[in-house]
Amino acid sequence: MATPLFTIGYEALAQRDVLDALAGAGVELLVDVRAVSASRRPGFAKNALRSGVAAIGIEYLHLRALGTPAAGRLAARSGRYDDMRRIFTAHLETPEAVHEFEMLRDLAGRRRCCLLCYERQPHHCHRLVIAERLDLPTRHLLA
Repeated sequence: MATPLFTIGYEALAQRDVLDALAGAGVELLVDVRAVSASRRPGFAKNALRSGVAAIGIEYLHLRALGTPAAGRLAARSGRYDDMRRIFTAHLETPEAVHEFEMLRDLAGRRRCCLLCYERQPHHCHRLVIAERLDLPTRHLLA
């Protein structure tokens, strides 16, 4: 049986909520798929998030090239999810994204990984596109 893949969006959540969900799912590696790993939400900027997951025994990896480009983020914020998906799908063909996707494919095949981004609903987020391409059993946490 394939290793399951998890996804989580931290919109409107406290860091503790996310950490509890990750621990409860047995996640081993949190994969941050944000193009911009800064956040105005306490606990979700890259270093704070890395420290938070490390404190509960989870590793952190930022795969910036698997983040949505600016035009895709704007489309998502405007509720144009089909446009976001089209923009992100094209972005996945860039050399950097191809390289990081292959790294993720290898890791997700061996470890319990969770993709993290901002949007709470996975169908509003590019992490669903990544999960579909990985073609693993997927569970969306706290959606």
